[in-house]
Amino acid sequence: MTATSPIPAISNRQAQAIRTLIVDDSVVVRTVIERILNEHPAFLVAQKTNMAEHALRYLAENSVDLILLDIELPGQSGLAALPAILRASPQAKVLILSGNCEEGSAEAIEALALGASDILSKPGSGSFGESFPPALIERVSRLFGRHEPLSAPAATRLVAPPVAPAHGPAPLGCLGIGASTGGIHALGQLFAGLCAPLAVPILVTQHLPLSFTGYFAQQLGRMTRLRVKVAENGEMLAPDVIYIAPGDANLLCRRGLHGRVIVSLDPQRTSTGNLPGVDPMFASMAQAYGPGAAGIVLTGMGRDGTQGAHAIVAAGGWIVAQDEASSVVWGMPGSIAEAGLSCGVMAPGAIMPFIAQRARGLI
Repeated sequence: MTATSPIPAISNRQAQAIRTLIVDDSVVVRTVIERILNEHPAFLVAQKTNMAEHALRYLAENSVDLILLDIELPGQSGLAALPAILRASPQAKVLILSGNCEEGSAEAIEALALGASDILSKPGSGSFGESFPPALIERVSRLFGRHEPLSAPAATRLVAPPVAPAHGPAPLGCLGIGASTGGIHALGQLFAGLCAPLAVPILVTQHLPLSFTGYFAQQLGRMTRLRVKVAENGEMLAPDVIYIAPGDANLLCRRGLHGRVIVSLDPQRTSTGNLPGVDPMFASMAQAYGPGAAGIVLTGMGRDGTQGAHAIVAAGGWIVAQDEASSVVWGMPGSIAEAGLSCGVMAPGAIMPFIAQRARGLI
């Protein structure tokens, strides 16, 4: 038996609320989540259903801002339906809310790579405790910048003009990439634009817990022809290899004997609480490579990467930021753009062609 529950018409006061679609196989879970969200003034549950097929029919005629999607559904699974859901509602943010898609699992990484904005583990239908409601509200609020204290609202944010080195860029020596919320999908788009090897090591810091690292490396390896590996302390950086920061350490690089650059892993959490952090990675690149360091800052909350970007630009290197339209959260790249640290602001698919041209001195 299917279950699609219509929601009463909303008042004018509710018109600006975040319209939400709940897709979950349990009527208890749907009811509990609806109550949690509707008790908060920022949210309004517009529709709830237990089947992906019904969700797609609803989205064909209605617009929502947020979709809470379970993985285990009758008929088509949430994971299988995710691409179609994203096509039907490209403006919506999708939070995978499932007890069978634990944070750190292969299913979670696949969902993020397909375009889900975030993952939140769901307790069993009979075990919703006091901690889950605030955790749910905080997670979805952050997706909409409601808990983005370090960034001004998008409508009032001022973007500085791109910066350009006085004498053109130096030869590219190392490329660093920082990302957080929405970053795994953005990384897929980014590497899809890499048509030819850059002949430099590529360092990646994606905000993920340690349990994600192995699956993330596997998923990223399917997105590119380059070799992908989790960085190991003391190994020498090689060209056209992607080194991923493990979830329990900052990925740093330093010059060793004979000028060779090696990996140094640092377990110290950054001052803003990130581990791994983009700031220390960028700062170490500036020190090791000087004007040959270049960074990319993709979608994510907060300002991680801005301090390190200052170091790269001060050393003569350069930074590219993801644009607001393509970002799940324009916190990290928006901070770069506001600070005037970027030499370009663009969608992920355009970044690698830009990097390649700039590395060859064409722009």
